[in-house]
Amino acid sequence: MLGIGAGLALARKLHNSDGIVAAIIGDGTLGQGLVYEAMNLASVWNAPLLVVVENNGIAQTTVSSHTLGGDIEARGAAFGLPTWRVADDDPEFLAKVDGVVNTVRGRRGPGFLVIDTRRMGPHSKGDDLRDPEELEQIRNRDPLAALGRLLPADVRNAIESNNRQFVEAVRQAADASPEACLRETPAHIFEQPAQPEPMSVPEIPAGSNVRQAINSTLRHLLDSDKRVLVIGEDLHDPYGGAFKVTQGLSTDFPGRVISTPISEAGITGAAIGLALDGYLPIVEIMFADFLTLCMDQLLNHAVKFPGMFPDVSVPLVIRTPCGGRRGYGPTHSQSPEHLFTAVPGLTVAYPSHRHDVSGLLANAVQRWHYPVLFLEHKLLYGEKLDPADYTALDSADDVATELFPTLRRGADDPDVTLVAYGGMLPIAEAVARRLETEEELAVEIVAPALLSPLPRDSMIGHLLERQTVVVVEESHHDFGVSAEIAAALLESGFSGQLLRIGTPPVPIASARSLERSIIPDEQSIIDQILDLF
Repeated sequence: MLGIGAGLALARKLHNSDGIVAAIIGDGTLGQGLVYEAMNLASVWNAPLLVVVENNGIAQTTVSSHTLGGDIEARGAAFGLPTWRVADDDPEFLAKVDGVVNTVRGRRGPGFLVIDTRRMGPHSKGDDLRDPEELEQIRNRDPLAALGRLLPADVRNAIESNNRQFVEAVRQAADASPEACLRETPAHIFEQPAQPEPMSVPEIPAGSNVRQAINSTLRHLLDSDKRVLVIGEDLHDPYGGAFKVTQGLSTDFPGRVISTPISEAGITGAAIGLALDGYLPIVEIMFADFLTLCMDQLLNHAVKFPGMFPDVSVPLVIRTPCGGRRGYGPTHSQSPEHLFTAVPGLTVAYPSHRHDVSGLLANAVQRWHYPVLFLEHKLLYGEKLDPADYTALDSADDVATELFPTLRRGADDPDVTLVAYGGMLPIAEAVARRLETEEELAVEIVAPALLSPLPRDSMIGHLLERQTVVVVEESHHDFGVSAEIAAALLESGFSGQLLRIGTPPVPIASARSLERSIIPDEQSIIDQILDLF
């Protein structure tokens, strides 16, 4: 959680607070990359984060000499952090640590404190493999035990007797208490917004494309809500991000549009910390392929806090461009939504140029107080926003579909219904036109903006009435969005035929000709659909 600590420390700085953040880690975590990402961020931001290392000399069961190279103190110094080292059996231990805290508080910047200590027992329940003689030496060294030896024997024995009686009383009370139980097993962590919250709507100039609409929305959010921060790599002017979505914003909102080191996990963790403090962070990840570096922070922290603590929300939005067809190759062309829709509690939105992209992004930031992954297809940035003749399905009782609606257009009694989202929607529209004109088929298109939680009542309920459903996605469709749609339809009694079309489980090629043979295109989709008839 050190990245979260860096974000909380940045929040202290932004508040001009005298507070500091102390993050306590063990020496075993010094092999983790996120530790160094967080220290680097704290150093770059000059945020008041005190990293406290409990140097036990052993991780879980492995001694530190087998897991740590170099000097521990040098790790903090490498990032320019003032570094201190003190042993917990030093008679002046408390005074020295108090001095460290006061120094960090006075400097309003980060620090690195190593505390040499020894672990009294196992890391877990039964994984202590140390020799009995070593454990006895550790017990004799223990500062609390040493303090106890300074007391008269009768006083020490009385204290220890009281302690044992207290622990036994607590144990008996725990054993006698009933097991915890849930009145009802929760279906998810989400709560619908009770009433639409007041929200100023950005004015998007007529004729704007998706890139311009997102830029205008970010500008509006920054201008109208001081809690909004935009964080990511290379967002500063004149560059303005890899796809120029943030162009002009760092000039007009200095200190609130923050260009960061290349540190996807660290900035995601920091954004969680900022969200916990009440900010509304919007993180830009340069390419969706790099989201895998954010996965630990999302899966293990961001989505769990709202479910674990009823009074805690994590209003975090992560924006990222995704998709192929630009010859960027296997590590810059992926559509990884199939990975992230599987994260419990993560809202995944993937709008198209037919959706109100501006409104959806504003909703994600201001009205939905849960972590959101907001996917943007690269090829849609230049597309003009145009709702055409699409209409929204009734949101029914679905979670968040009022904020992230599903659209439809086409025949009311179709021969085939195409389900497509994000950057696949323009291709699905071209497919529909050819099926209608060349094959005289009645075609309907259903375009969800919300992929997770799946709009079961509205979208699945609508598809149940159709005879042929074809789900087209750019992602790897094994174990993906289309698989979940198919499962939901089957569980609901769907009796029609269903076809899934997606990218096979192979790397996406760099050569355009090879890329076209991997990612579904107009002709391959038509060929597969016609095989159904």
